[in-house]
Amino acid sequence: MKIELAKTEVIHFVGIGGIGMSGLSLIMKGMGFNVQGSDISYNKNIERLKKNKIKVLIKHSKKNIQKATILVVSSAIKKNNPELVEAAKKNLPIYKRGEMLAHIVSLTKNIVVTGSHGKTTTTSLLAAIFAKTKLDPTIINGGVLNAIKNSAKLGKSDWCILEADESDGSFIYVPPTYSIITNIDREHMDYYSSMDDLKDLFIKFINKVPTFGKSFICIDDKNNNDLLKRLKIKNYFTYGTNPKSQFYIKNIKQFKDFSEFDLSIKLPGKKNLNIKNIKIPLLGIHNIRNSTAAAAVSLTIGISPTLIKNGLREFKGVQRRFNKIFSYKETHFYDDYAHHPTEIKEVLNGVRAAYKKEEVICIFQPHRISRLKDLKKEFSLSFKKADTVILCPIYAAGEKIKLGFNYMNFAKEIIKNSNVKLFMVNDQYQLAKFIKNNIYGKKIVVGMGAGTISSWMRELPKLI
Repeated sequence: MKIELAKTEVIHFVGIGGIGMSGLSLIMKGMGFNVQGSDISYNKNIERLKKNKIKVLIKHSKKNIQKATILVVSSAIKKNNPELVEAAKKNLPIYKRGEMLAHIVSLTKNIVVTGSHGKTTTTSLLAAIFAKTKLDPTIINGGVLNAIKNSAKLGKSDWCILEADESDGSFIYVPPTYSIITNIDREHMDYYSSMDDLKDLFIKFINKVPTFGKSFICIDDKNNNDLLKRLKIKNYFTYGTNPKSQFYIKNIKQFKDFSEFDLSIKLPGKKNLNIKNIKIPLLGIHNIRNSTAAAAVSLTIGISPTLIKNGLREFKGVQRRFNKIFSYKETHFYDDYAHHPTEIKEVLNGVRAAYKKEEVICIFQPHRISRLKDLKKEFSLSFKKADTVILCPIYAAGEKIKLGFNYMNFAKEIIKNSNVKLFMVNDQYQLAKFIKNNIYGKKIVVGMGAGTISSWMRELPKLI
């Protein structure tokens, strides 16, 4: 008699349309689980789920979980959600995404990528390198990889490459064999009580790496350096542009279509190694660091430098990471997920390094009122490499927090602290009108934010 895996369970994902939730549900569907889910509206992630024959219900209702035996909940779901309330009444087990992810990958060899910024790109770069080998890993990512046109893929090997989200602390549940800590920044302070609280959890995570594994920590980041001072174990390697790095980035060159660098590797008990002329089809030093993290792990597990270089050079990219959308009157329009001051600065630094003569215009849609209030000064200083900022209304993401400050004054602070021209628009139609009347010639326009700005950018060609 053949026993099918968990056929008696019906696993319901509340908020299945999110990129992380949709990816995990796809993996579990591929593993043989009976998966369904719900969300407030239709999107491209749900479209991909339906193509994989996963039942998705639009709008949250207690009726949606009539047959459910287990709930998986997105961090964006409120406690008063009718499905959560009903599940509690029925005494159903309820798991955070990170908890369920940990259960699913507990029997695999995991490369876990975490940190405040760069997780998705680093995970994707690892996947690109592995694609050049005979290994066939399971991939669980926070963005859509252009190479597989999805955020997740069930592999045939016992390797798993996954992005672990630190926003709600649930990354601590994931069992790492190898881990990457890209950086630690002031983010998700609605969950963490302080930066020390956030750092403590990262230390606990690093300490979970087994003796036969390894952590890879970027020492260009100040908060990562604080971690190193507090770590009692020495089971880690460092990487970055800092000469003290064990995976040391040097000879950086940046062009319009790609970046190039060398990697000097000095590890205890091993012969020094130099890998020259590593090319990546990405802009910015932050992406060079992400590529180095992916290369460092790959070298450590035995993948050859040649395959690593080939994988990085042929990287197909991730959606919403400086993707070109269209061109109009010699102006090129790009879409990026940057929604934190650090991310905005890194993207604009990369653009300015590659495009030295072109005017750089940033269309920015702030994401979450709480983030804007907490990092108001940092945001005002983050646009220095742009010439012009077009400021859109705040995308509240369901928050019902009173603004608490004057939005016009915030705009004035950006002008003062970043030394840019600034224009404000009320909606995508005003944005389109402004672009039609004012944007032409050799310019680079980057739409930034984690809300609806991506769809606005993609609809612009129809409106102008």
